[in-house]
Parts: sequence; structure tokens; C-alpha cells
Amino acid sequence: MKRFFEKLVEGGLLISGSITSITILLIVLFLFKEASGLFNTSVIEEGYVLGMNSSNPVKKLNSYQIKQIFDGEITNWDEVGGNEEPIEVVRLSDLTKYFSEEELGAEFENIPEKASELTASHPGIILFLPEQYVAKNFRGTLLKHETIHPGDFFGGKEWYPTATPAPQYGLLPLILGTLWVSLGAILLSLPFGLAVAVYLAEISSMRIRNLLKPVIELLAGIPSVVYGFFGLVVIVPFLQKTFQLPVGETALAGSVVLAIMALPTIITVAEDAMRTVPRSMKEASLALGATHWQTIYKVIIPYAKSGITSAAVLGIGRAIGETMAVLMVTGNAAVIPHTLLEPVRTIPATIAAELGEASAGSGHYQALFALGSILFVITLIISISIEFIGKKKYN
Repeated sequence: MKRFFEKLVEGGLLISGSITSITILLIVLFLFKEASGLFNTSVIEEGYVLGMNSSNPVKKLNSYQIKQIFDGEITNWDEVGGNEEPIEVVRLSDLTKYFSEEELGAEFENIPEKASELTASHPGIILFLPEQYVAKNFRGTLLKHETIHPGDFFGGKEWYPTATPAPQYGLLPLILGTLWVSLGAILLSLPFGLAVAVYLAEISSMRIRNLLKPVIELLAGIPSVVYGFFGLVVIVPFLQKTFQLPVGETALAGSVVLAIMALPTIITVAEDAMRTVPRSMKEASLALGATHWQTIYKVIIPYAKSGITSAAVLGIGRAIGETMAVLMVTGNAAVIPHTLLEPVRTIPATIAAELGEASAGSGHYQALFALGSILFVITLIISISIEFIGKKKYN
């Protein structure tokens, strides 16, 4: 009977573990499946077309060129490989500048015909028009629907997913914002975390350690939104006043908040690693005439460097994956940062802020899943690094 019960428990644990593993695998597959659809999405807003004069030799444009044309940054067709002809941008609402309301029709039933006529008579025109207003005998050229290229996503410098007529899905501002905030956080938190870990492991009395250790571990349980409020009320105004900034919501504010959040993890892991150093090694160092401090930085820290490195990597993982606190204090500006005193936007904050607004199946929706896939890859690399470091033998 006892044997049967053990087999039953063993089978239950096996089934539970298998279901969990399969669920995680399916989630990952779903994530990458949705993300892959981005590269089959047209560079032009869904449901719209771009029409040009038949004499125009330009047959395709990438999403960034289309944005520059409609923003007035490119004004002549020779800048994109066409004839030397000024670009004439026309949207649906601009048709009233060329035709009267009577010509367009009381119910706008003549728009297809008039749009075709306008395109045929203006050599430099580029017409942004809904598909339902394209005439069957359209007397112009419809721009070939290019799809978003991986290079435009991974090398793009602008993130404007709601721009018309060509949304911009550039990863660089988001990945650089994430790295700036995360690296800043680890540079701030690692020295302080290591110092506290050394104090708790080697210097403090047992009474102080038993008092401080639970308090530090309790900090890890504080909700991230509370840290965000603290950063918004205290850190942001302080940085704004100290550095005379127009706004205090910057990458540095995010780094400071994330450094505070990462400290409990770094302190706990590093302190545990230092306490695993054999007592015989400490005593041997002291017996050879080394002082207590010399023993700490020449024996204890080198011996525990794998655990300390793991603490640093875990801290980076906490910083990269954080959403709410970063969303509240970094300014959410999707621009390429040059200093820590500029507003930035991170990948997790972008997903949290925009996923609710993106319609399912749209390019914006798929782009956010692509961001999630990249975040998954980054955290996977961090997890593999931790596993490798943990298995590495002490020197």
C-alpha cells in the first residue's frame, strides 16, 4: 500500500511537471509565432494604398522614406531615385482643395474617379487613399506593397507605431533605453550591495545581522509600483533640481529606482556566497599575518567571486525585466539616448503601455510580441549565464 501511494505521488509530480513544461513551451511558441507575423505586414497602414503618376519611375519605398515624404523631410523625387520633380503629398481630406463638393458628389461617390484624374494630371503626386476609393480603372500606379524588413525593425531608429501612412517599428531606441537603465542600475547597486554583503557576512555582530537580514529581504517583497511612486515623488524632483533639467523623468531616475530594487537580491546572494567560504581558509590567512580586511579582499571575495557574479547577473535580470517602476520615472520617450539625463523608454515599459491599445493581429500588435521575444532572449541569456557561473568551480 505504501509503495502504491509513493508511485501515485511520483506519477502526480511527473504529470504536474510535464504540464508545466509543456505550457511554458507553448507560451514561448505562441510568442514567437505572433512576433514572426510582423515581417509579413505591409509598410503602409492597413486598408490604405499609395498612388503615384504613371510616369514616376519610383516603384517602391521603405517605411522610413514614406514617413520622411509625408513629414516634409523629403521634398523631391530625385532624393528617392526618381525624376527631378517636387513631391506633391495629397491625402483624402486634401481632395477638396482640387475639386468642389459638387464634383466629389453629395455622398462622395465621385472620389474614386476624381482621385484617378488627379493622379494622372500631376506628375509629382503621391496620394494616400483608402482602398475602397481606388477606381477599377485607376489611371496611375499603386505603390508596390513592401513588407517590413527585419533590418528596418532591428536597425530602425524611430518607434512610432501609430504614424500614418507608414508606422515606424524601430527597435534601437527601446533596446538602448533598456540597456542604459539596466547598466546604470547595476553600476549603482553592485558596489553598495557588495559593501553591505561584506558587512553582514564578516563584520557585523550576530545580533545586527539577525536584525538587518530580514529587513533587507523584506524590501524584495515591496510592490514595484510603490518604488515607482517613491521615485516619482522623491528621486525625480531631486534629479531635476540637482542637474537643472527641464524634466526629472530620465534614464538616471530609472537607474536609481532599479538599483534600489536590485539591492536585496544582490545583498542576499552575495552574502550567502561569502558565508560559504571555509573557515579554515580565513584562519589560515589570519595565521599568516593578514589583517581582517586583507583576508576579506584577498581571500573571501576572490573565493566567493562566482556567487558575487551570480548576484550581479541576477540584479541585471531584475532591472531588465522591470515594468511599472520604470514606466513611471523614465519619461517614456522612444528616442535614442545619449546620456543618462535624457528621457528613455524600455522594452517592458513599451509593452505595458501599448499592448492594450494595439488591435489584435495588427502590425503594432505583432511588433509588441517581437519586443517580448527579444526580452525573452535577453532573459534566457542571463539565465544561462547564471547557470554557467553557478557550475564554475572556485579558483
